[in-house]
Amino acid sequence: MTNLRNAAIVLAIAALVAFLPGGGTGAGVLITAVSLAFLAALGWIASLMYREHRSSLYSLGDGRRTALYVAFGVLALTLTATAQLWSTGLGSVAWLVLIGAGIYVSCAVLLAARRY
Repeated sequence: MTNLRNAAIVLAIAALVAFLPGGGTGAGVLITAVSLAFLAALGWIASLMYREHRSSLYSLGDGRRTALYVAFGVLALTLTATAQLWSTGLGSVAWLVLIGAGIYVSCAVLLAARRY
């Protein structure tokens, strides 16, 4: 019975979006708001993790810390540009290379830090 109720709720919301004037715009605004809230939560978690592990990050040294920050920046920019990069074949290859390089550098820095 619970599944039937949940399906009815989803169908009612879908009908509102489909048949009310401005329903699509309202849904777009809601999706944007949820996306921004998710990004804000990720930023908050990142700031908490930075504050918690600040001494570990500074103990990496300037070179490794710079490599880690650059890798995170490359990952963030690549994920932001996913739609544009996946629209062409060369862009898809570039996306894969950039994601792979960012993950590789991050893992290499973390493994080098754990070796000591």
